Amino acid sequence: MRHSVGVWVAQVLASGFLAILFLQSGLDKVLDWKGNREYVGGFLAKAPVLGRFPRLMLFKITALEVLAGVLSAAGCLLVVAARQSAVAFLGACVAGVALLGLFLGQRLAKDYAAAAGLVPYVIATVGAVLLQSLGL
Repeated sequence: MRHSVGVWVAQVLASGFLAILFLQSGLDKVLDWKGNREYVGGFLAKAPVLGRFPRLMLFKITALEVLAGVLSAAGCLLVVAARQSAVAFLGACVAGVALLGLFLGQRLAKDYAAAAGLVPYVIATVGAVLLQSLGL
């Protein structure tokens, strides 16, 4: 089903936003693994249970972020080229899972300000999920 130009533009912008956000964040973790490992280790030291597995947690969140970014970038291209949003929808869903993981870690570490800082990204991601679902 073809939607209005406004829906199409919103789908492109939403998937492009998530692609930039998660590719930059995920690739930063890959390229500065040591620095991010030290940060996450110190950050999660305050979190019960998760504090014992900082490398595993960093690996999981990095994998989710890179996957969300790649799917969102590919999805953005597919929305532009073929008006097909299934891949962008998957990217937005994976982005949502990554954000939930980050939010959980920050809440368990009692970094409530950082957890609150994720709220705009969660809202944008939920909006992206809804927008991309219009093309399914």
